[in-house]
Amino acid sequence: MRALAQDDTRFSISLDTSEDDGEESGWLELLANGMTFDLVGLAPQPAIEVPETVHSFGIGPDRDITQYQALTITPGPHLAAGGAMFPVVRTLATIAAYLSELDGVEAIAWHPARALSDADYFRRSVLRWIEGGAFPGLGLAALVPTSDGGLQSEGLSLFTGQELRLSPDVANDRAEGSKIALRLLNWLVEHGRITESYGFTGPSGETLRLEPVENLGIVEVWRGSH
Repeated sequence: MRALAQDDTRFSISLDTSEDDGEESGWLELLANGMTFDLVGLAPQPAIEVPETVHSFGIGPDRDITQYQALTITPGPHLAAGGAMFPVVRTLATIAAYLSELDGVEAIAWHPARALSDADYFRRSVLRWIEGGAFPGLGLAALVPTSDGGLQSEGLSLFTGQELRLSPDVANDRAEGSKIALRLLNWLVEHGRITESYGFTGPSGETLRLEPVENLGIVEVWRGSH
C-alpha cells in the first residue's frame, strides 16, 4: 500500500496509524479528490470475511471465493452524512479500482449491488467510466429477473435514489432487454433522479417510456410513448 501510494499521484495515504506507536494497526486513511476514506482489514487485524454476494462478473466457476480475505474501504467520518453523494461514491469506486492493481487482489465486492467482480474486470470497467465511458452497469449494479418476466436493477439507487425496472414486454428477449437496461443505467447515472415521464429511444430505435414510481423508488420502463 505504501509503495503504491508513493508511486501513484491519484491517491495518497493521509494517515498511517502505525507511525503513532511503531506498531502496525491494520488501518490506513486514504486521500483522493480532497476526500478521505478508511481502509481496514490489514494485518495484524483479524481477516475480514468476504461479504455475501449474489452476482459475479468475470469470476470463473473454478474460483473458490471462500478462500479470500477482505479489506474494506469506507468513506471517512467527515463524509458520514454524505456517504451516498455521487462524488463520494464515484471516488470510492475509483480508489477500489486503483487498489485492484496490488499483487494478490483477486476480486472487488461492491456491496450495494451484492456483486463480486474479477479485479481486472472491475478496474478496466470503472476506469473507463471515470475517463468518460459508459457506467459499469454490471459491476457497480446488476440486473435481476423479476417474477413476471421483467428485469430490475440492483445497486442503481446508490447513484440516483431509484432502481430501474423493465416491464415484461421490454425484457421478453433477455439479451435485448439487458442491452436496453444497460443503456438506461448509463443515462440515469448521467442525469440523476427523474421526477417526470421521459421518452427514450432504445438501441434498436424503439420508443420507450420511463415513468418514475416515487413511492417505490423505481423507474418503470414501458414500450411506446404513451
